[in-house]
Amino acid sequence: MNNEVYSFALKSTLQEIQNICPDVSNTFIFQDEKILAQDETTPEKTINQTIDAFTAITEKADIIGGMNNLTIQGTNGRANIACINNFYLATISSKEADEKYVNTLTRILIPTVIRLLEKIHPALPGDETLTPVYHEPIEPEPVEDEVAEDAADQTEDQQEEESDQFVEETATTKDEEEQFEPEIDTEPLLPEPPVTQLIVENIGGLLVASDTVRIDNEVIIQWNELYGDKKINEVTIETLSGKTTRCKFKQIKKSKDTGKGIIKMPEKIQLTLETSEGALVTVKPVIE
Repeated sequence: MNNEVYSFALKSTLQEIQNICPDVSNTFIFQDEKILAQDETTPEKTINQTIDAFTAITEKADIIGGMNNLTIQGTNGRANIACINNFYLATISSKEADEKYVNTLTRILIPTVIRLLEKIHPALPGDETLTPVYHEPIEPEPVEDEVAEDAADQTEDQQEEESDQFVEETATTKDEEEQFEPEIDTEPLLPEPPVTQLIVENIGGLLVASDTVRIDNEVIIQWNELYGDKKINEVTIETLSGKTTRCKFKQIKKSKDTGKGIIKMPEKIQLTLETSEGALVTVKPVIE
């Protein structure tokens, strides 16, 4: 995969992070002091100065075993540089930004895009694009007249035999269709249950049921609009590693959590799925 395609995919991911979380003002990705992707607002000169400063800090950190992450807290905001899949992701966010939400978002989107790129073409940035090799067309050797005539005669005989066989098979199929009339199913077909990706958050307390999760109300509204009078009582949850479970669900009550794409999950269900807070899971309704 060439550099342009790789850089475009990562740049689109950075833009999506800023769309989802407007409190993130600047983002860029670098590796070995080279810029791999950057947003449209951060000057390249500023990025290079940041990379030089970070490299100097990491060199001094070798005496303590190295450094993978750096966070600088300022009066008006926060700068963070984190190591993700051998890349370094830099994010600049305002002081109003939810640090936990930003970290969870970046640690899910960036690795997911990188894994998809490696599956499409398992190569790192910097690999040269393969150039196709073209060969001269090979002209067929001339065939003797007698051989060509014999081949034409054999082709005509074969076509006549296949035509007779097709007529016999068609007649047999028609008789079978007359004997067995298909049953018509009058019940309308329901659409396939939609699959939604949500981020896990902990939920606990004395009045919280251990077999019930709480889901973003906007997702539940979409299900009800899709299936109308069909009652939905349970959901199927699956982790990225393939662990699944089926359980009851309720809507998230706090309005501040609406639209954030989260699923509040008790500890018992997290243990069943072998997952934890901040992980990404897929959820779909059970339609019976």
